[in-house]
Amino acid sequence: MISHETENGAVVVGSNVYTDIAGNAAMNCFGVKGMAARSMKDGVYHLLRKESARKGVHVDFHDDDSITINLHIIVELGVNLTAVGNAIISEVRYVVTKTTGTAIRDVNIYIDSASAE
Repeated sequence: MISHETENGAVVVGSNVYTDIAGNAAMNCFGVKGMAARSMKDGVYHLLRKESARKGVHVDFHDDDSITINLHIIVELGVNLTAVGNAIISEVRYVVTKTTGTAIRDVNIYIDSASAE
């Protein structure tokens, strides 16, 4: 959690807020089919529904009140992976910073699968 001090008190932002915002921002980017979660049972990555998107996002908190966001995604087959990754990084940085005021140290994209479905 990160606390933002104001003249009227403190605003504390929890990890679920960051995972929801980052997951939704990533899923709105062109070429993204959805977030991915690895099944412990069979080791295969599965496409998450929109309401479960936070499972594909992990946030690390740093001592300087910045965060690192790690996103596991499934992309559409045939898209330019570099372009999709750069678009996601840019969108997630912008939306999370604008919404929460938190500094973003890194946004890491892990493309776990490509799907034509």
